[in-house]
Amino acid sequence: MTRTMDFSGQVVLVTGGAKGVGRGITQRFLEQGAEVVIGGREAPAQLPAHEGREAWFVPCDVRDFAQLEQLMAAIDERYGRLDVLINNAGGAPYANAAEASPRFSEAIVRLNLLAPLNLCQLANQRMQKQPQGGAIINICSVSAIRPSPGTAAYGAAKAGLVNLGRSLAVEWAPKVRINAVIGGLIRTEQSHLHYGDEAGVARVAASIPLGRMAEPGDIGDACLYLASPMAAYVSGAEITLHGGGERPAFLDAAQG
Repeated sequence: MTRTMDFSGQVVLVTGGAKGVGRGITQRFLEQGAEVVIGGREAPAQLPAHEGREAWFVPCDVRDFAQLEQLMAAIDERYGRLDVLINNAGGAPYANAAEASPRFSEAIVRLNLLAPLNLCQLANQRMQKQPQGGAIINICSVSAIRPSPGTAAYGAAKAGLVNLGRSLAVEWAPKVRINAVIGGLIRTEQSHLHYGDEAGVARVAASIPLGRMAEPGDIGDACLYLASPMAAYVSGAEITLHGGGERPAFLDAAQG
């Protein structure tokens, strides 16, 4: 089998693919020849494009199952196939778990766990009927594998998404492969909201073993691999992109 990163003729759906990490993923697949569909609530001022080929934006709130069905129907009508699903849409504002309302927590879980599950199901229905099957990639977070103070419901939802992928990889094999990308600290256009200013971003980056935060394209590269024939035997797995992780606090404490 020829191992290639050429996605020409393939259809890729990226939720939240118009900005931040999602935009980096979209851009990578466009560069490799894919037809990329973006599902999101608001169209960007400028869609990701490559050599005159533009991503196709379909308005969709992933928390609304009826809108997910409409999104998939639109893809059916335009392309008649779906090769890759990347569940990227998600996130959560800071909230103290002791004070967060039940409604708030339910909304976080709905966005970060239930919405991807629903879309996985819809994608699987189509992929199982395709001779070539398909690949699903769930974008997760280090919050799933370490404490997540201030975003406890988010971390719990992402941990659930990791486990969900492992289960679906067993249920839906051999036609559909499901994997996860666990992202660490990623520099996007909104990094300043979390780290204050460029100096804050630099200080945080210096704490990472590889000396920098991830770029959206780094996540996109991992997705290319997982969706490609090079990962034909990879399913139910996670790739962790965190630049070497976080320096253990006890090392600095011992020196103090």
